[in-house]
Formats: sequence, C-alpha cells, structure tokens
Amino acid sequence: MLISFIATTWLLAMLPGVGQALMLRQTLMHGPRAAIATILGTSTGLLLWAAAAGAGLSAAVLANPALYRLLIAAGGTFLAYVGLRTVWAAFGARVETRDEEAADPASRKSAYVAGLATNLGNPKAGVFAVSLLPTFHTAAAGVFWPTLMLGVVWSAVTASWYLLFVALVARGRGLVTRPATQRALGCVSGVVLIGVGGAVAVGL
Repeated sequence: MLISFIATTWLLAMLPGVGQALMLRQTLMHGPRAAIATILGTSTGLLLWAAAAGAGLSAAVLANPALYRLLIAAGGTFLAYVGLRTVWAAFGARVETRDEEAADPASRKSAYVAGLATNLGNPKAGVFAVSLLPTFHTAAAGVFWPTLMLGVVWSAVTASWYLLFVALVARGRGLVTRPATQRALGCVSGVVLIGVGGAVAVGL
C-alpha cells in the first residue's frame, strides 16, 4: 500500500503544472536557494492539506460552494500576481541572476510564502487530500494521524521530485544567463503563470 502511494504521489508531482512553472521561475530568476525555499513552502502546504483532510476540514470546504470558490479565486489571483511580477521584472532595466539575494532571509521568506500560498490556493491538492489520502490507509478508528503520516510521505515525495527538477534546471542555468535570454524566459514563464492563474480563478 505504501509503495503504491509513493508511486502515485511521485507521478502526480511529475505532471506539468503550476508547481513546476513556479519552480522554473524561481530557479532561473533567483537561483536554486530561492527554489528550495519555495519547495519548503509547497511541502508545508501539502502537510496542511493532509491535516485538514484528516480533521474533516477539507471536505467541509470543498462541500461549501462559496468557500470553495473563494479559495480558487484567491489561489488564481496570487498566481496571476506572481506572473505579472515576473513579466514586469523581465521588462525591467536590468535582468540578472540573483543568487546573493536568495541568501537574504527576507528573500527566502518571500520564496517560502510563494510556495505555500500557491499550494494552498491549488484546489487539486485539496481534492487529492480529501478523495485519495483516506483510501491509502485502513485505520479502524481515527483517521487524523494516519492521514497526517501519509501527508508527510506525500510532502517528502513531492519535495524530492522538485529538488531533482530544480537541480536539472540549475545545471542548464549557465546557458541562459544572457539578459536577452532571461527576458524571454521571464516573459514566457510569467505569461504561463498569468494564464494558469486566470484559469484557476475562473474555475477552468
């Protein structure tokens, strides 16, 4: 059962989506350290989803149309905001790699919050937590702790994939350090985030 769960979460993490677009953006624009902080935020979000599912809160939110729409709208708006900032930075006076900024605690905090907010605003994570997490444990009494433990595994597996993804992107980062190339990548990743955020916000 655990092996099946790990395989499922690994495949889900590998699917192209908001998380990978955000990791790509963070790695190319701010460096691997900022991306790692974003991964930590994403992992925290997964743990919170799992805890909410174990406590029955996720099901309550997903069953309430108003709260569900509010969650989707907030998540989509945040993604669009990140995309707009990315495009704005791409058209700025100077585009450069900023590994030294990623070492700053404030920058790491912003990267962490970006990962956390993006994950909490992703309804797919909530649906997975509510619909699939309970099917991977057979606790006769009490579901909170078994669900939370699965959430820890889910978080670790997802973080492992993102770390591998960031490492691969970082290896090729030296090839895209030219300002023109970074502007193009910034525009593309920013437009993708804006599009995804808009689609999420309107419920597509």
